[in-house]
Amino acid sequence: MAEEGALDGPSDLRDRKGPRPDFCRANEPPGAHPRSNGASFEVQVYRTRSGARLGAMLQIIDPLPGKPLKLSHYAAEARFSSTIRDLRAEAGLIAPKLRGTVWMVNSTAQGGGVAEMLPGVVGLLRELGIPTKWAVIGADKPEFFALTKRLHNMLHGDASGGIDLGPAEAQLLEEVGRRNADELAGQLGPNDVLLVHDPQPVALGALLARERGLKALWRCHIGLDERTDSTRAAWRFLRPFLQGYHHAAFSAPEYIPSYLAGKSTIIYPALDPYSHKNRELSVPKIVGILCNAGLQTAHEPVPTRAFAQPAKRLCADGKFRAPGELGLLFRPIVLQVSRWDKLKGWKPLVDAFVRLKAKAGNGEASKLAPRNRRRLELCRLVLAGPDPSGVTDDPEGKEVFNELCRTWLELPPEIQQDIALLSLPMASRKENALVVNALQRCASIVVQNSLREGFGLTVTEAMWKGKAVLGSSAVGIRQQIRDRIDGRLVADPSDPEEIASRLFEMIVSPHQRHRLGRNAQRRVHDEFLVFSQLSRYLRFIARATEEKR
Repeated sequence: MAEEGALDGPSDLRDRKGPRPDFCRANEPPGAHPRSNGASFEVQVYRTRSGARLGAMLQIIDPLPGKPLKLSHYAAEARFSSTIRDLRAEAGLIAPKLRGTVWMVNSTAQGGGVAEMLPGVVGLLRELGIPTKWAVIGADKPEFFALTKRLHNMLHGDASGGIDLGPAEAQLLEEVGRRNADELAGQLGPNDVLLVHDPQPVALGALLARERGLKALWRCHIGLDERTDSTRAAWRFLRPFLQGYHHAAFSAPEYIPSYLAGKSTIIYPALDPYSHKNRELSVPKIVGILCNAGLQTAHEPVPTRAFAQPAKRLCADGKFRAPGELGLLFRPIVLQVSRWDKLKGWKPLVDAFVRLKAKAGNGEASKLAPRNRRRLELCRLVLAGPDPSGVTDDPEGKEVFNELCRTWLELPPEIQQDIALLSLPMASRKENALVVNALQRCASIVVQNSLREGFGLTVTEAMWKGKAVLGSSAVGIRQQIRDRIDGRLVADPSDPEEIASRLFEMIVSPHQRHRLGRNAQRRVHDEFLVFSQLSRYLRFIARATEEKR
């Protein structure tokens, strides 16, 4: 029997008593999934696997330990060869003009879309002849990441945390930026370029641009396609810091504040098709990953060893255990995998799935062909996200996660059987990425029910895998999905009835799912692979370095 209590949930979740349901019994050999030894995320990942500290705060990350993929690997495939040839030619014109190193700076080495993209971007820029390094800021004040999470929410139009930001908050942002800037300064050359991602490190770039005369670029991955009191307050607060930047880039033109309109460009996020999260997986490989992660019982010997930390499923007694059998290989699976963020629309999706299962038992389903009725009866919802303790820059994540756990615990037992709430360990970036890849490839429908979404790489990932995607009308998702062409969209991601109706339609229409998935993969190939992003980054960097301030 799998060990209990791998996650530190709230006491009302840990202490709930009740029978342990069958779906929480893991049929696995003793010791297959040893417990974590209690080492911190920081030690397990940053120091021993992917980087080194410069001081008390900042870390330099090695994005591709071991043997990184080369552009020649991509060029060997016919579908990528002409793209790689053009990219090399463009880089050959730009690289000789750069006299320093490009520094990518963000706030976390894993967890979230930016950390997913940077390893591939950094590694391939290096191969294109652009010296590139990756630095991750730290903070010794918990209130810093609480402030930046509040800014994140405000930029998405969420005013629930209050919108009053004044001198005290600005001082906090600058103090943390100062300490990180001081640690990075010794590594910088006079011609280096800072490419700072999102609000967390914004003060660092502004300080180094002013005091060292460096070119500083800001890449914003979030925003809202309308102006509200909260977005205006957030942009007003950031303005003194952003005035020190030479240029900015956004994921959509709707996100650009008026005072940056004259010095901004558009760069779409993108995925690396050979990354662990997006590479092709054979059927034996998918099965092996699921078994290694505790998501599937091994009915035959598996060549690879079990992961050090398995995925965990919430059970009816409020504890998390290795899931064992989920039916991922056999049942129609509706999947949402994302960070535990209140803007991801978790609760409406749960409510929608409850309604969907109700439809399976009423007169609406009786008109369907027997096979389609069976699909509705067997389908399961899988909600997956990172172990909240492994994402350092999102203090709100644990609260959202615990609230979702409470929602699940209040469901009837028969519905709990068909909704799996999974916590995916973050100790190994590779293992986490492979688990997400396998889950997405097992899904019949991948959902991204975001109330707000800067772009949504989970959408891109599922589209690349040829999956039918149900997204919300958030502007970042609309950048990718054209309704009824590349996927489906719901107008109101807070409306469970609309979500349930769309899921019903997609589950009973396998031919539609196939057509949407085929078109989705083509769209990602043309617009949202890392090669297009690299080309845009090259032009972004070149433009800034060629112009005078």
